[in-house]
Amino acid sequence: MNSFTLHAPAKINLSLRILGKRDDGFHELDTLMVKLPGLADEIQFDASHEFSFGCDDPSVPSDEHNLVVKAVRQFQEATGLPANYRITLRKIIPHGAGLGGGSSDAASTLLGLNRLHGSPLAKQEIQEIAASLGSDVPFFLLPGAARCTGRGEKITAAPSPEPFRILLLKPAFGVPTPDAYRRWIQSQEIPGIHYAPQEFAGIQLTNDLERPVFEKHRFLAELKQWLLTRDDIAAALLCGSGSTIFAALRNGSDPKQITKAAQHELDPGLWTWSGLTG
Repeated sequence: MNSFTLHAPAKINLSLRILGKRDDGFHELDTLMVKLPGLADEIQFDASHEFSFGCDDPSVPSDEHNLVVKAVRQFQEATGLPANYRITLRKIIPHGAGLGGGSSDAASTLLGLNRLHGSPLAKQEIQEIAASLGSDVPFFLLPGAARCTGRGEKITAAPSPEPFRILLLKPAFGVPTPDAYRRWIQSQEIPGIHYAPQEFAGIQLTNDLERPVFEKHRFLAELKQWLLTRDDIAAALLCGSGSTIFAALRNGSDPKQITKAAQHELDPGLWTWSGLTG
């Protein structure tokens, strides 16, 4: 096999609870995540005489700081095998959006390399490498929804909710995940902003990172509240650590009309995407 392409899907957290600070510096989490199969990066593997990596988004690092490159290095170390492929990443998922793009790219890279080399690594070995790369990476190794605990690396398959249509809205800025967690314990709620769990499709939608993220990035709080005032929106929530807000749409809602209104009333530069959850 000289060339093939994998799709690395985005995710949203339907719930994200922070249970406390751990001794290792991470936070103890309980989160329910689902994938967005219609929103995915593309990772192409082409046989080559040596490893190289490129990305079509110049804002994404293409050196050893990139999770794809880190995944390649970990695979080489674990197997002793060369990764003689040119890996090309086409970014569709925005960077710094809370949608798990980098983690999904890393997981797909591990799966792709393992496939290309005839599966030298067992599933458990791949999961251990994934967990060392980042808390969200193991989630993307498995299909369907999952409840993730520990620092996020302990994955338990969960019943996938019935697919529902969502609208994602993201301003130009991103939110560094470490900063959101670092500010969590001392952050305060903004008066008038809705933080309480929202019932939708039999799920309690909630995100404990809204408090620190909204306190620092008040536009995101304004964006969520604006969505919740609309009759065509059933619920709205911060995606992971942000800076994306997702809106669950009521039947018959027109995402194009909502997008047009949001760009007109709030921010003409908003990035948006609409589709079904997985």
